[in-house]
Amino acid sequence: MSAVESVTVAVIQCSLNGTLEENVEKTVQWVRKAAAAGAQVILPSELFEGPYFCKTEVETEFLRAKPVEGHATIAAMCALAKELGVVIPVSFFEKAGQAYYNSLVMVDADGSQLGLYRKSHIPDGPGYEEKYYFRPGDTGFQVWDTRFGHIGVGICWDQWYPECARAMMLKGADLLLYPTAIGTEPHDASLDTRDPWHRAMLGHAVSNIVPVCAANRVGDEGGQVFYGSSFCANHRGDFVSVLDRSEEGFALATFDLGYTRRMRAAWGFFRDRRPELYGALATADGSRKV
Repeated sequence: MSAVESVTVAVIQCSLNGTLEENVEKTVQWVRKAAAAGAQVILPSELFEGPYFCKTEVETEFLRAKPVEGHATIAAMCALAKELGVVIPVSFFEKAGQAYYNSLVMVDADGSQLGLYRKSHIPDGPGYEEKYYFRPGDTGFQVWDTRFGHIGVGICWDQWYPECARAMMLKGADLLLYPTAIGTEPHDASLDTRDPWHRAMLGHAVSNIVPVCAANRVGDEGGQVFYGSSFCANHRGDFVSVLDRSEEGFALATFDLGYTRRMRAAWGFFRDRRPELYGALATADGSRKV
């Protein structure tokens, strides 16, 4: 596809305390509303089919996982994307043989599936015990050539890693998206991570000269409160549209991708990179073999 010059993005924020059918239908309705408002790329939040089940280790939660092939929610989103002519990254709990992944399928505006991404960084801590459920992803970071631009998507914990954002940029991304589920820390009620989360994400925008958008959930799920604050930010790290901690809705923003490409080149961050000096980044402990 030729380079897209402009794109309008919406990130959906809502509570997801219902059944699978209720949550999917709620997400579908917000996608429709965002498309009616002019959105071309519409991002639901992480694992939107149900409540965030990873706060505890419960074996029956594995029953939520389904293969990509024949996945009813993905099929519904493909039909919706085709009907509305929009791009929808679809987050889901994937079963692949005996392996389980926190995954995403990129659905293009014609309803086709462009490919699969499996979450690379898997957290493990109080209230976010994802290593019990998910293997680390094996797809590598992905960027898709959609009808509305080259889009890279990381999933939740990926969003804290500058390596993830930079890798997607090196693969040609013009826009970075992050579906997420983030909120209170059950072990420490005084720990509010909302602002550090925002700062980390805005740093990706600035250091890569790229728009960054994130979709979070809201609501109290058995004492774990998700703080929303979903946003669309421009290449300067400025919020273009941001939601509060509890409202349901979508944040909408239009980005001039042609302009950001020119600004990216002009700032020289990619011109001045020194990959030959970054060997330590490919190690776990910073060691370097001679």
